[in-house]
Amino acid sequence: MEKSSLKTHRNFLKDDLRLQINFRQTDQNQGIAPPPVQKSSTPEQQKIALPNRASFTSFSGTDLVEAIMNRQSHRRFKSTPLSQSELGFLLWMTQGVRSELQPGVALRSVPSAGCRHAFETYLLVSNIEGLSPGIYRYLPLDHALVLESTPEYLAERLTQATLHQHFIATAPVCFVWTALPYRMEWRYDLAAHRVILLDAGHLCQNLYLACEAINAGTCAIAAYHQPLMDQLLDVDGEDEFTVYLAPVGKV
Repeated sequence: MEKSSLKTHRNFLKDDLRLQINFRQTDQNQGIAPPPVQKSSTPEQQKIALPNRASFTSFSGTDLVEAIMNRQSHRRFKSTPLSQSELGFLLWMTQGVRSELQPGVALRSVPSAGCRHAFETYLLVSNIEGLSPGIYRYLPLDHALVLESTPEYLAERLTQATLHQHFIATAPVCFVWTALPYRMEWRYDLAAHRVILLDAGHLCQNLYLACEAINAGTCAIAAYHQPLMDQLLDVDGEDEFTVYLAPVGKV
């Protein structure tokens, strides 16, 4: 292993950079308005409302201690579809908005450095009740979905983009989180990128635990082909790009 490269990458894990930043010069402290909480949808995109939080009562009663003890990664999924109530529950538990405090600032179901929440949630759907196969995006402020695209050979393209981890495309849905770095950079400048990845861990752990409440399972995926995943989602790879994936299905 090349030691200088190892040292550089190890330094990314440290918080030394914060001591070198003049935070008075961040866009936040320069009075620039924060970026929006969620990407807007186009007028042509019909919002698909998800079952609201009242429907989550059927998933209550899960013992937290048991959920943590039983939590594990799953790579085999049943052919059983997920319901829209189950999907809405998983989405709210991972990126749901509890309240919007002001434009650009919202409290969610997971913690985030500076309340910045740099992620968008895409869903590669193959077997969800009432949804046609395709790529959807979650609108947390609306607790709704929009259809982004219906690419041909979606399962095959997902398998190729995840370096031939074939089990991922067998799940009824694959969660894909993209990062919009400027949401965090607006406040933290060069210190933003480390905490974006820390935040990704928070939301995926919530997904693991929420899966326990619906008798489902997931597997965190950090290995993928960056350009192919970004192309599949139709994101630019610069201001928005894939950072994490997690297939979900009944187990």
